[in-house]
Amino acid sequence: MSPALPRLALTLGDPNGIGPEIVLQALQAAPQWRSHVTVFGPPDVLAAAAQVLGLQALLGELDVVPVGLMPTGTHRWGAIDAHAGRSAVASATAALQSCQAGHHAAVIAAPHHETAIHQAGIAFSGYPSLVARVCGLSEDQVFLMLVGGGLRIVHVTLHESVATALARLTPELVERATRAGVAACAMLGQSRPPVALFGINPHASEGTLFGPEDAAITVPAAAALRAQGLDLTGPAGADMLLADRAHGLYVAIFHDQGHIPVKLLAPQAASALSIGAGVLLSSVGHGSAMDIAGRGRARPDALLRTLGLFSGLTG
Repeated sequence: MSPALPRLALTLGDPNGIGPEIVLQALQAAPQWRSHVTVFGPPDVLAAAAQVLGLQALLGELDVVPVGLMPTGTHRWGAIDAHAGRSAVASATAALQSCQAGHHAAVIAAPHHETAIHQAGIAFSGYPSLVARVCGLSEDQVFLMLVGGGLRIVHVTLHESVATALARLTPELVERATRAGVAACAMLGQSRPPVALFGINPHASEGTLFGPEDAAITVPAAAALRAQGLDLTGPAGADMLLADRAHGLYVAIFHDQGHIPVKLLAPQAASALSIGAGVLLSSVGHGSAMDIAGRGRARPDALLRTLGLFSGLTG
């Protein structure tokens, strides 16, 4: 017997993007989820997407929480707009709060558009920062983990310059990201995964040949994590560790170290999880695709994979 599906909160993301379309397409393709999902977002935008796709009959089967409402006449497919940015944040916030209240086991958020959110005057550097704010945590307590192409990669730093990221790296930050990744793997059904820690510099600095950073940051972090009982390899070069494909969790120091391999192996099909807050939020590993929004050309593959990823959650 297959396990009971969890209750999930599913947001529309940026209403002007492809989020409303892929939400409907995914629930059309996976009818088993319809009674286990609550959609958070503007109902009129969901109805507009249903008309584009010819899925008006599906609307009557869905539980929709009307949040992130936009002023009349402001919804325009493909437009980068402050109203839409504000809506995406409001929908995700309400969904997270529903999880905190115990009504849902996790949030799946359709793609947002960072420029639209910034136009709304909202400080935002990706869903992990929003999760941290809603849960009352600092941003360095919530991390992004990409899942796709057979890889699970947690990122110690994310949307910032390499110089800024390097300046705030500490052994403790690397430890926190790693422990958050291990805990998320356990929630998704993989307890005690073998962990691989990427180095900061090529070849993890070859001692100090390529710089002192690994000796000061990733080496002591690795020693502390092993002392805590983790099965951890590294720090070592990301290229070598990825070539081995012998680990259940990889720890990337910078954005591109983790994003490039996952997106190479799972283009437009990865899941992006915000972890470390005790409330799981996942988006999809692609953007809001404003150039094709409202045309019925978007594909729900990544969203369907994310639903599958959460099928083993309890709640």
